[in-house]
Amino acid sequence: MLDVLRSIRWQDIVDILIVSYIIYRIMLLIRGTRAVQMLLGLVVITVIYFISKQLDLLTLHWLLRTFLSSILLIIIIVFQHDIRRVLTQVGQTPFHKMHNVAAHDLNEIIKAAFYMARRRIGALIVIEQEAGLLDYIESGYYLDARMVRELLVAIFLPASPMHDGGVVIRKGRIHSAGCLLPLSQNPDIDKRYGTRHRAALGLSEETDAVIIVVSEETQEISLVMDGRITTLRDEEALTKSLQSIFIHQQSTTPAWKSWLGKSRTSNP
Repeated sequence: MLDVLRSIRWQDIVDILIVSYIIYRIMLLIRGTRAVQMLLGLVVITVIYFISKQLDLLTLHWLLRTFLSSILLIIIIVFQHDIRRVLTQVGQTPFHKMHNVAAHDLNEIIKAAFYMARRRIGALIVIEQEAGLLDYIESGYYLDARMVRELLVAIFLPASPMHDGGVVIRKGRIHSAGCLLPLSQNPDIDKRYGTRHRAALGLSEETDAVIIVVSEETQEISLVMDGRITTLRDEEALTKSLQSIFIHQQSTTPAWKSWLGKSRTSNP
């Protein structure tokens, strides 16, 4: 036992810690998603493969061996959305975006969302974070307008030519409207959710954007992040959720990170 402990290098400890952290982060990312069931399915197939070998079940063993020989390609195809989300998060800058959404801007968004909910006006509001949304912004109408609730409401009025798509909020401004978003292919989505919710889920599966969905049928307001939908019943719940995402990030950013972030933005 002592010989084993003496043979352990500090590089081995670092190696184990890094791999453990990677596995932990992957488990956090796929928790509560379809990827968990698919991963369990692959584990079951692998177990059956070893059992068939021990029991000398030649045909079954050959079939599973052929299947598992392409396991890397299978994993890439099956988990492509989860892999994309992981790579997006890995590529994010370690510095929080400075003043991405101010408290006043959040208040305007919240007031507009509940105003539209009470009047059964559907809406899809996307708040950009670290992952850029240029691919989706280009499909809409460029506005670059000041954040005011009246403009948000006007965009989603049924008579507006931009009401069908999503509005993208970037750096505290209404950047674009009428943007086309990717629909989620998750078959487990609740049937009561329509196209807006599927578009919000689809975008949240591929980026770290925060999406607010207003349903004209149910008058419900939902917050969508990381492939999950949370229904919020009142303004206080939505305010707390958004503040915990944006205001808390800004207030807890260390001074040296704030200084570095500002210097990054001032030096293109």
